[in-house]
Amino acid sequence: MLIVADAAVYREVRLAALRSDPDAFITTAAEFEARTLESIAAQLAPRPVFVTFGAFVGGELVGLLSLGREERPGLKHRANIFGVSVSPEARGQGCADALMRAGLAQARTWDGVTSIHLSVTETQTTARRLYQRHGFRVWGTQPDAVQDDGGRALTEHHLSLLLNGTTA
Repeated sequence: MLIVADAAVYREVRLAALRSDPDAFITTAAEFEARTLESIAAQLAPRPVFVTFGAFVGGELVGLLSLGREERPGLKHRANIFGVSVSPEARGQGCADALMRAGLAQARTWDGVTSIHLSVTETQTTARRLYQRHGFRVWGTQPDAVQDDGGRALTEHHLSLLLNGTTA
């Protein structure tokens, strides 16, 4: 689990992910780069409904996954995974699986959480396979969900995992 003291290295790794694979994220590198280190540190501060996990190889941060629980009364049974990335040089070493296991384990500790949700663009087939290996199922597909700076539209798949063991 990352903490406030990890803000600088988190910023570096997140920015590299946004730059290397912009189709994978809604946030642009320019948007994230404009954030202050203080705002990033505040994001990593311990909160009962939000956590960011990091994967390390050889002491170096190479992967990220954020998990947030909905707080509104009608939605607090849901948690969302987002911002998942593993640096290209660390792929194939089990980092993404470890991050997913950590995120799912954390969500299961939150009393009353019955489902976990995430979205993935059509270009991210490896990520989609990762999520499906962990039990997520596509429940909807949204054409023209995201547009890049050039106006190119991407389809987004919405996936969920029901924690009671049934399929979505």
